[in-house]
Amino acid sequence: MGNLPMSFRRLALAVLFAGVLPGAVSAQSVEAPPRSLTLELNAIQEVGGACRLTFLARNGTGEAIDKAVFETVIFDPSGGVVKLSLFDFRDLPEDRPRVRQFDLPDMPCDTIGQALINGANACVVDGADSDVCDKALSLGSRIAVELLG
Repeated sequence: MGNLPMSFRRLALAVLFAGVLPGAVSAQSVEAPPRSLTLELNAIQEVGGACRLTFLARNGTGEAIDKAVFETVIFDPSGGVVKLSLFDFRDLPEDRPRVRQFDLPDMPCDTIGQALINGANACVVDGADSDVCDKALSLGSRIAVELLG
C-alpha cells in the first residue's frame, strides 16, 4: 500500500474494518452480563450502645428474591471471632437497590475489624428454596471494615 494514493488506502482500511467489526460486535452481544447479588458494607455508626452496620444490597440475579438471610460472623481487629448472627435482608427485588441495617448490641464499632458472610441460611425465590444467594454473591466494603465471603 506504500505507493497507493492516501484516499485509496483509507478506503481499503475502511472495507477491511467493516468486515471485521460486525463479527466482533455480535460476539460481544451474545455474552450475557454477569448475574450477581451484591452486598456492600456501606457504613457503621454508634447508635445507643450498639454498632449499626448499614448494607447496600443490589439484586442483579434476574429474579426477585423473596427472602435472604445470611449467617454473618463479626471479628475483632486482631481477627478473633466475637459474634455470630443471622442478618435477615428480607426481600430483595430484582434490579432495585435496598439498604438494610443491623444493630450489634453492646458492641462499640471500634471493636469490629472484619465481617464475614459465611453463607446463606435461607434463600427463597418464587416460594421455594434457592441457591442463587450463595452462587451469585458478590461482596464489597466502602469503609475500613472489610467484608469477606
